Amino acid sequence: MLRPFFMKPPRLLPSAVFFSLGFALAVPVLQSQQGPLPGPRLLPPGAAPKAPETAPPLEVPPPESVQTDISEIEFDAIVRVEVDTKQPNYRVPWNVGGMGSGNGTGFLVGPNRFLTNAHVVSDSRLIYIKNVSDPEPYKARVVNVAHDCDLALLELESEADFEAGFKGVQPLLIGGIPKLNTTVIAVGYPIGGDRISVTRGVVSRIDFRGYSHSGVDNHLAIQIDAAINPGNSGGPVLQNNQVVGVAFQGYSGDVAQNTGYMIPVPVIERFLKDVEDGDYDRYVDLATSFLNLLNPAQRRALGLPNDGIGVMVAQADAAGSAGGVLKTKDVLLSIDGHPIASDGFIEIEGERVDLNEIIERKFSGDTVALEIWRDGKLEEVSVTLKRFIPYLIQSVQYDKQPNFVLYAGLQFQPLDRNMMAAHNITDLRTRYFYGFYGDDEIYRERPQVIVLTEVLPDATNTHIQTFKHLVVDSINGKKITLLQDVYDAFYGDFHEEGREDFHVVRLVGEERPLVLKRKDSAVAHDRIKSQYNVSFDHFIEKPEILELEGLFDKVEGGKDGEKGDEDAAKPEPEEKPQDEPEEAAPAKKAA
Repeated sequence: MLRPFFMKPPRLLPSAVFFSLGFALAVPVLQSQQGPLPGPRLLPPGAAPKAPETAPPLEVPPPESVQTDISEIEFDAIVRVEVDTKQPNYRVPWNVGGMGSGNGTGFLVGPNRFLTNAHVVSDSRLIYIKNVSDPEPYKARVVNVAHDCDLALLELESEADFEAGFKGVQPLLIGGIPKLNTTVIAVGYPIGGDRISVTRGVVSRIDFRGYSHSGVDNHLAIQIDAAINPGNSGGPVLQNNQVVGVAFQGYSGDVAQNTGYMIPVPVIERFLKDVEDGDYDRYVDLATSFLNLLNPAQRRALGLPNDGIGVMVAQADAAGSAGGVLKTKDVLLSIDGHPIASDGFIEIEGERVDLNEIIERKFSGDTVALEIWRDGKLEEVSVTLKRFIPYLIQSVQYDKQPNFVLYAGLQFQPLDRNMMAAHNITDLRTRYFYGFYGDDEIYRERPQVIVLTEVLPDATNTHIQTFKHLVVDSINGKKITLLQDVYDAFYGDFHEEGREDFHVVRLVGEERPLVLKRKDSAVAHDRIKSQYNVSFDHFIEKPEILELEGLFDKVEGGKDGEKGDEDAAKPEPEEKPQDEPEEAAPAKKAA
């Protein structure tokens, strides 16, 4: 299993596991320079990496001595990142989560801008940056974080600290994609060391694969056999004095030998371009699944020649970019002028890559031109790209406080990956909502799937433990489609006809309802809060899924960041708006 390489104290590290560099803090490499610091130093479009005057032809890799040249790298540009973390507690959401610490690597890419992995600084409380020649730790903060591609930008909190600690240090130059079987150098602070470590390896594979930090996102990644260990995360991988990747994940020795991965330059450049305006807008997605067309009989049935071109659309999600544009049985022949092979690959810059690499390099609002075969005719269509939000239910969430409502000992939470793992939910009905939330467009009826996750025992709520981990359908006659509905149903004027003296909770798949006496539960609520040291009884944020338009009936969002207290009043209507669980089905994330 791929996991990020985030360096924690030795006693916290399990043996024989796979670490992903994305969870290890990255240490930036600093270089000296004269005059003011430039911005991120990217090679001009189409420019070739710097090579010696006697460099051999382009089709022949330069000598290893050239590939591994780092003579112009000043190691003060590569820093050790030390982080104290506070993980949220999804099992007891009103409590402060566990504290931890770790270290990784980062490197300077512009004036007071250090690039590292997102998993290095996720759920952070304090961040310090140190360079190799200065014992002074400098307090830093996150400027931008991209959990979907495991990258983050940091800055020192004080400009005076940056001037004092990094005066004259030149940002590292970002190069291009290295060729297969060429040598690269990984630089960082693995296994908690205070001194820089340099390891050498070769590029063994360039592939489109999953990023373990989020658990669902897929991007271009480069496999190398250089020794990469916890603490290397976020560190630069260098070739010929240029950054060709960021170390972020790998396998432990009991799974695969000498196998690590780095985030390649196209992903790095996209992230840096995205955050130029100060905000990270995230990746866009076709949200479309495809079937390879390798079988000659299948191609004849679709009226296609056996020329090895085209893949068939299996499903285009209504909430995705291609919803309403592509249809099941459409055959994609080309994307932005690149012919699509029948195995789903295209050729870019001399490399065969997944067709989604075209989407990977675009931004929200960009368009992509598709040539399709539909009903025996050739057609051209254009798709405007946007995020695919429903897949987030299966993505690991970071830097967020758990949303919940607690009433009379009944704890309600939205269904997502973090909650599923915390409560170890195995009920098959609930896992269906988790696994097929996007595929079966469950979000149309339930933008949030609300689950009864816990029952704090009290005399008022006895004999209802069997209802735990089930999906809530209605409370007091009010349909539950958002967490805010739960709060409204208990505190608002809602009741089932003829049952005015009771709270009635109905759960999916259960004919027998959960029933509480209203008067008794109101008294019990305060008693339970005191008995279980509950500091606040609800926290409700407006879910991102509501950013979608026209896909479900009108619903009202919760109060952003609302936190309950002893004197919680009725909501104001005008304001409404890590073991990981086994996945019931893979998230449909095409790009």
